[in-house]
Amino acid sequence: MNNEIQEYDLVALTEDAIAVHKVTHQPIVLRRGQMGTVLMAFDQRAFLIDFTDRLGNTFAMETIESAKLLRLISEPELAHV
Repeated sequence: MNNEIQEYDLVALTEDAIAVHKVTHQPIVLRRGQMGTVLMAFDQRAFLIDFTDRLGNTFAMETIESAKLLRLISEPELAHV
């Protein structure tokens, strides 16, 4: 299995991050565990992440370092025993 983060992967923050709200342009805090979708990769060092509310409306779009992201997995893989 490829553990690298890819475009359109769902990821979660591993620590809090400061962002700018897309509509109000006010500073906001993205909390550890906040989920987002990868839009673009920058040499696996950082990723442009789209953060949305439950209705799918983007409230922040930020570049986050790879060390601060956890790729979320929804499907199991076969065990090699």
